[in-house]
Amino acid sequence: MAKRKKSYNGADRTGRSKYEGQYMKLPYVFVHHRQWRSLSGPAAKVWLELRSRFNGGNNGQLRLSQREASKLLGLGKSTVAKAFKELERKGFLVVVVQGDWYGRKATEFRITTEACNGNLPTHDWRKDPSLAG
Repeated sequence: MAKRKKSYNGADRTGRSKYEGQYMKLPYVFVHHRQWRSLSGPAAKVWLELRSRFNGGNNGQLRLSQREASKLLGLGKSTVAKAFKELERKGFLVVVVQGDWYGRKATEFRITTEACNGNLPTHDWRKDPSLAG
């Protein structure tokens, strides 16, 4: 039997690859929603970085410091701080445990698009009264 050829990107003829890693689910209803589309670019980048840290069971314990986000995403620290505030205000993130600068502990977040501690996702981003109508 002939060996399957590998394509130039490391995938075999079935499209499978050992090198691609995990995927992140972004449903159309989410990315086409007015609230998602109203996010600034930096806020969307910060949310995607934080969401990429979700492993299926750690929601409510997601950590991303402003310094780390700034370095990873190529954004200024004040821009990252504004992005976190925007994500909270628009219902995409909830602060579970406030960080402590002197204790060197990053804030822990819950993303509202995923279940947390056996509870269903709250989808707070759908509930913004300023976009009702």
